[in-house]
Amino acid sequence: MTLDVAFWVLAVVCVGAALAVVFVRDVFRAALFLILCFFTVAGIYITLNADFLAAVQVLIYVGAVSVLLIFAIMLTRDAKQGSPSGRLRVPALIIGLVLLGVMIGSILSFDWQPSGEMSGMVRTQDIAGLLFSESGFVLAFEIAGLMLLAAIIGAIVLLREK
Repeated sequence: MTLDVAFWVLAVVCVGAALAVVFVRDVFRAALFLILCFFTVAGIYITLNADFLAAVQVLIYVGAVSVLLIFAIMLTRDAKQGSPSGRLRVPALIIGLVLLGVMIGSILSFDWQPSGEMSGMVRTQDIAGLLFSESGFVLAFEIAGLMLLAAIIGAIVLLREK
């Protein structure tokens, strides 16, 4: 019962934060609402017993993506002005409504079945064992780390004033 209440509270806060990201004119405040949205998604994962996804959500989205987004906003000139009212507002609204219709149609056409017993649920220790064992994906993680480092160095070089 308590987890159900926590789930719905987090879901409402998440939707509210996501709407605030879209409707707030100040880009910095929109980024802060996005961070709140990321945190609430991590909380939703915790209420669903997906602790590994919650940890990944906090580490990657809250820790890395949000900090990178805030740095990009702070380094961008004229960030206080917000986004100007664009001429693409009507096409964006049409595309958004079409996408919403497709999603609602997909949800309504799918035959949802309640999940059974979760006895085969994978634990965090199992995932870590699969990833970091000798036959795991350690090399892929190291390559991804090098690619992220190259992207950060490239962003710094692009932002550096001449």
